Amino acid sequence: MKRLYLVLLAAMLTLSGCGIMTGTGVDAASLANAAGTAMTALSITDDQIAQLSAQSVAYMDSVNTVETGKYDARLRKLMGTVKSINGVPINLKVYKTNEVNAFACGDGSIRVYSGLMDVMDDAELMAVIGHEIGHVVNKDTKTAMKKTYMAYAARMALGATGTLIGNLSTSVLGDIAQSYLNAQYSQKQEFAADEAGFAFSINQGYSPYSMYNSLVKLMQLNSGSSSSRSSGVQQAFSSHPATEERAARMKSAAEAYVQQQNQPQQK
Repeated sequence: MKRLYLVLLAAMLTLSGCGIMTGTGVDAASLANAAGTAMTALSITDDQIAQLSAQSVAYMDSVNTVETGKYDARLRKLMGTVKSINGVPINLKVYKTNEVNAFACGDGSIRVYSGLMDVMDDAELMAVIGHEIGHVVNKDTKTAMKKTYMAYAARMALGATGTLIGNLSTSVLGDIAQSYLNAQYSQKQEFAADEAGFAFSINQGYSPYSMYNSLVKLMQLNSGSSSSRSSGVQQAFSSHPATEERAARMKSAAEAYVQQQNQPQQK
């Protein structure tokens, strides 16, 4: 951790040199604040991640239209028995938009876009939500949020104000929220989240093919989608050949599950 801190500090010193040469200038106090912010990012706690997540989601709520009608009623009915993520109470909302998207955060927030609900049946929708919850349970979202804040901390060298978590400006929260939504997960992380979506669907009483069907549908949407419907979840789920491999894995998992369920029980 100390080594990474020193690397960040060295990068800041390099950036400060560039600033001085171009006439922008970075004073010593500003650079010290930037280093302090970077150190906070490196040592950020789970509680701080939850706080930053809550602030980012609150920002997203403020810039999106929160739907409280039929979409909200459908989501709450589907999620009626799901009360928490890792022991944190769930906070559900629907954004009214044509975008095909959804996300979950470590503070218990789950946000589903009405565009996703328009193209998914209940089983497929629950699989996608389970996938997003899987990223939280597997701590992928924590890592993504931490990286996002670390990137912000590094940029502070160009105009640091010493702002830390709990006192972030609206513009910074907007940047963090957007970067978080655009976070890219590894193939291993996506495989694990798919498996979480697969298990989540079954646990909620839906077909074991739900995760597979959602992946296939997102690939189909991607092949003929307009830019107005393009979104983070659609892009993340629909890149070839990676998503084809993921769909094949989920199909095999569903077939194995069905076969196991059809085997006679031993006495």
